[in-house]
Amino acid sequence: MAATQFHAMIELADIRAAATRLQGQVLNTPCVESRTLSQITGAQVFLKFENLQFTASFKERGACNKLAQLSDEEMRRGARGNATGGVVAMSAGNHAQGVAYHAQRLGLRAVIVMPRFTPGVKVERTRSFGAEIVLQGDTLDESRSHALALAAQQQLTFVHPYDDEAIVAGQGTVGIEMLEAVPSLDTLIVAVGGGGLIAGIAVAAKALKPDIEVIGVQALRFPNMFNAVKHAHLPQGGSTIAEGIAVGTPGRITQEIIKKYVDDMLLVDEGDIEQAIVMLLEIEKTLVEGAGAAGLAALLKDPQRFRGRKVGLVLGGGNIDPLLLAAIIERGMVRAGRLARIRVSARDVPGSLARITAIVSEAGANIDEVHHQRAFTMLAAQNVEIELVIQTRGRDHIQGVLDALHAGGFAAQEQ
Repeated sequence: MAATQFHAMIELADIRAAATRLQGQVLNTPCVESRTLSQITGAQVFLKFENLQFTASFKERGACNKLAQLSDEEMRRGARGNATGGVVAMSAGNHAQGVAYHAQRLGLRAVIVMPRFTPGVKVERTRSFGAEIVLQGDTLDESRSHALALAAQQQLTFVHPYDDEAIVAGQGTVGIEMLEAVPSLDTLIVAVGGGGLIAGIAVAAKALKPDIEVIGVQALRFPNMFNAVKHAHLPQGGSTIAEGIAVGTPGRITQEIIKKYVDDMLLVDEGDIEQAIVMLLEIEKTLVEGAGAAGLAALLKDPQRFRGRKVGLVLGGGNIDPLLLAAIIERGMVRAGRLARIRVSARDVPGSLARITAIVSEAGANIDEVHHQRAFTMLAAQNVEIELVIQTRGRDHIQGVLDALHAGGFAAQEQ
């Protein structure tokens, strides 16, 4: 099939039909303004809370739309309990959960091939929906090859995570809902991995409101759709906290739609994504994974570009490993100056540490950790270097603590 035919196969009518199939099966999630993020960025920011879906991701939409269109023969052959037949998918997690959940709901056998690096929380959640889990390959491309082999061996229907018209149409229902909730939106910022979400949203949004701007966002470490659309040659990294959009090969169908309907593609780095995750947790009290926070990361990275506009962001998913989240929160506190490491030099005599901790306490900071360093230092032998990790209110407060230590006669500096 020629590439020029791909985009013509998915139209607003297909997305409206998908919306009808999805009624009662997935949530019409809230799309509401974040006043605080609007104040911070200078744009009027509306958030589409797809992390509130039952499997905590928009991926349910495409999966449900695809499975709802299986033939009677495919449904009969794929009934749970059969040794062969059913559906197979490859996914780093969210598509896996969407397929597994809706297969379980429809009484279908589901086999999910996941890369070995997939966070444990996603593996266990997918298994909880009764899917057969196969951990194979270090990348989605390797998992895809194995999934296709299983499909041939066991007469399984392959459910692609993004390069499928039914999947794209299902994801596009997000765009219809956003413009129904906030018709005045003039910009949509959407994370891009394989491109299923932004392709569906772009088709719907451009049909409903031709002058709306649709912007795609990729992780700098996985810029494959960016490279394809912009004819760039940026290198691919090994990993990203936005593993949901860490796609090695962009979809053929989605690539053609993006070229036609998406206005621009932006890149965000790991620190940008981490900052967005922490801000959503702090400001909106909502948990969003790296891929789901990429849109906000792009808005925070270049607020001037979007100032004064009515921007819709899709919080695509909320499945994040708790240990990764803990690390991101701690690193966010360091960047914000609310967690700091300071080094204090003092005479190695009784009472020195007590004086230092008293000064820090009086300055209003809380001490997390204390390390004495006697051997690995260039100080005189009778001196000691004390490293403190402290909780503060921000950068000005750190400086206040250092000033208080200096006033107390101690040499101190932030590390």
